[in-house]
Amino acid sequence: MNDEENNTAMSNGDSNDLIQAREEDVDHFSRVTKASYPIREPLARILQCAMSSESNANANANANHECVKDSYKDAISNLISNAFQALDAMYFQTASSRRNQASFAHRLCIRIHLFGNELSITDYGCGMTRADLINILGVGATSISHRSAKAAFILKKQQQQTNDIITNDDDDDDIFTEDEEDDTVSYIPQGQTRPQGQQPLSPSILSPNSGKLMVGCTSKDIGSFYAALCSLGTKVNVGTKSKFDDYYEFEVNGCSNYEQFTITRPLDEGVQPSFETKGYGDSFHHVRGESGTRVTITLFESLLPALSEEAIKAILHTIFETSQYRYAFSTDDDSLLSSLKQQELAELKLNDDTNKNSEHDDMDDDNAELSEETYQYYQQHEQHHLSVKERSKYIPIRLSLGERKMLRLVESTMNCCNYTSQVDDQKGFKNPARRTHAMLKGITSALRGIVTSCDYAAGQKLLKDGNYQEYEDFFRSMFEIARRHKIMNPEKMRTEYGKLIYLLQDTVSPQVAQSNLLGFSTVQEISTVYRFLEKRGGLALLDDPLIETATQEVLAENKKSRAKIQAEIKQKEKAVALLKQKYSRTSQLSTEDIHLCLYSICDNNSFLNSNRVPIDKIISYLTKFFAPDNIQEGYSLSIVSGKDGARLSHSHERQYYFALQSLTLWRDIINDMFRLWAMAEEDLLSDAVTYALQDTGQGMQRVQQSPKTYKAMQRILSRVQNQLMVNSKWIGSSVIHMGDHNVPNALSFIDKYTQVPRILCPIVTCLENLERICEEDDGIKEYVKMTYGGLEKLKKDILCDFFRSAFDGSGADNFYDAGSCIDGRLTSAWNWCSQLSTKPYYPIFKLTGFIGFDGGDFK
Repeated sequence: MNDEENNTAMSNGDSNDLIQAREEDVDHFSRVTKASYPIREPLARILQCAMSSESNANANANANHECVKDSYKDAISNLISNAFQALDAMYFQTASSRRNQASFAHRLCIRIHLFGNELSITDYGCGMTRADLINILGVGATSISHRSAKAAFILKKQQQQTNDIITNDDDDDDIFTEDEEDDTVSYIPQGQTRPQGQQPLSPSILSPNSGKLMVGCTSKDIGSFYAALCSLGTKVNVGTKSKFDDYYEFEVNGCSNYEQFTITRPLDEGVQPSFETKGYGDSFHHVRGESGTRVTITLFESLLPALSEEAIKAILHTIFETSQYRYAFSTDDDSLLSSLKQQELAELKLNDDTNKNSEHDDMDDDNAELSEETYQYYQQHEQHHLSVKERSKYIPIRLSLGERKMLRLVESTMNCCNYTSQVDDQKGFKNPARRTHAMLKGITSALRGIVTSCDYAAGQKLLKDGNYQEYEDFFRSMFEIARRHKIMNPEKMRTEYGKLIYLLQDTVSPQVAQSNLLGFSTVQEISTVYRFLEKRGGLALLDDPLIETATQEVLAENKKSRAKIQAEIKQKEKAVALLKQKYSRTSQLSTEDIHLCLYSICDNNSFLNSNRVPIDKIISYLTKFFAPDNIQEGYSLSIVSGKDGARLSHSHERQYYFALQSLTLWRDIINDMFRLWAMAEEDLLSDAVTYALQDTGQGMQRVQQSPKTYKAMQRILSRVQNQLMVNSKWIGSSVIHMGDHNVPNALSFIDKYTQVPRILCPIVTCLENLERICEEDDGIKEYVKMTYGGLEKLKKDILCDFFRSAFDGSGADNFYDAGSCIDGRLTSAWNWCSQLSTKPYYPIFKLTGFIGFDGGDFK
């Protein structure tokens, strides 16, 4: 179950007490069977106030504060809403072939169980991992409203005054500014006199009726999960199973005075709850199978008369009226419950059959691990999953000399154009019509500027009569040249391309199309090698065995001799000559056309090598210096959530595979970058999928769904998962952010992953240059030995810190924007880059020529 309202927010107290875990009977952190953690202030104090107000009504009447809670109807509605979110995530992560199975229907049913004073709500959605429980419901919970945090602070100060233990120590609840702290101590309980000169408390946290201090316990104050607990009962128990983790139970109750929560793993590691696991799967409302979440709340006695089964059904009927999901009670008709059970058993059997068919003969189920040799085999044989012919469909043709002149014109136009700044400032427009007018004005100004630059007289004529259709082919060709150049050179036109794409995006938008000002589309298909050859009847060239040799990039790697490099160059030139001679006779292609196509493919190979090789080298460092089953002293990759900025908790083995899987995924994304770029442009420039301007926390962004890019990304992820799963598990989340506040659109997605080489290249270059300068300069070699303990130790220190800190889920101001999701992994890596200057080995980076991560990193 996801609780997206429970965003991460912690007080700025001492980080040393962030997590105090108690491990019982287990040596390794990842195998903890039961652990207790503190609930952070001010949430713990708010929960205490809410429970005390319910348990002792007479004492509450005389108290100087009152709790503001959601109604029990709103609380149940919020819990169901969380279940809907979990089901949505599960549904869209599930392959359509599986969703179409009749047995899948039971997963779309939310199970309700009311027994005595306990209410259980169970969904078979995406579930939560142990790290999710800690980050979302535990120490990461929750975003406290200002009024509730302030009220809790006042109550604490009053308690300290009552107990006569006022101290100057402010390392625990330093969550206010000095002005706010002055304001909090100005609260005077009823019956006491305010000191002279002290200002009264702001009325925003005082009850307008009683004048008492208001402690907000609503979903807006403390998030929907804990608000439901405050409104409904005294204890909550969450049982959850994620597809990527074991079954865990999370509990908050009054035994610890709501100052702690516990997480328990009641089943053996790797065991899924099922009908056969007694107490953890044998009841109607239990979680079973690969994923799901059960929330059980022990209800207040005062609510028992109101929360009968009929009353709950009436509430649910309103909630589910417009939903695609359904619900079932444990007391419903036996035929309905039997049907759900049969569907569940059928799906479990189908999953078992699928898993058996996908097992590898050489994989030990008890201790499955990917050896270095296995990975290298995958690297050598799977990286060529696309043939040259298939790749050529997305490889742009090189620009000619005349096209490069046109490119400079478009670049200059976009460079001096402020189009996006003018039209994407939503606050500057009173209504959509004014923004549409600004869009039309900006588009036509850019078009007229391009024409005028080529022919002044034609530009004046266009300004006078406004006949843009006369230059339709010219505009389409100009913009296609610029887009083609950008795809071939991702490091170029970093600002200009964004303006150009957004301008073209608006030209195909419904608002501009309805105006009929242009009367045509400015978008043209990218001229690719495949289309170029297809028009000239030369597709047979792509199937020729010599094309691999003719398009290879000759690299001076692995200490190749000059003679070997020259031999490879001659071999390549000979293959090119043979292909020109053969296909210039049998098709409409000239030798210049063939040369253009071959070297366009070679450009693509060069791009792949320059961007993919750093990832391969980082992976080789990982497999060379570290092993999943062997922890060298001082070089454990394990991380703990809350320690050193980490937001994930992984053992050494899990972190090893988490880093390996992430790097391999990045490598496959780079390998397929040209195809992803083509899909991204199709989504961005689609007239069927429009965008919406939204403030994502990073300014106004064009948020747009990208179905084609998303599907292509899913296929890449699925391919990597099939190759690199460990114990049939993918470490971390498989969520791909696209079309939300994290990754607003396909342009942001492409820009995000073109940064991978910028992150990894400086690390590889530093390690390689370090070896060279130590060999050439004895002084530097001695410095490295005295300061860092030697060359090999220094390299391992750098790599160990990178593999731990660059894959720890950090890098955002809440637990949803980073974490272990597909895009969060890259966010963590960028966060490591931002902290490089604070690392003890930073002088080594500078010594080896490092300048920065934003291109041109080394001299």
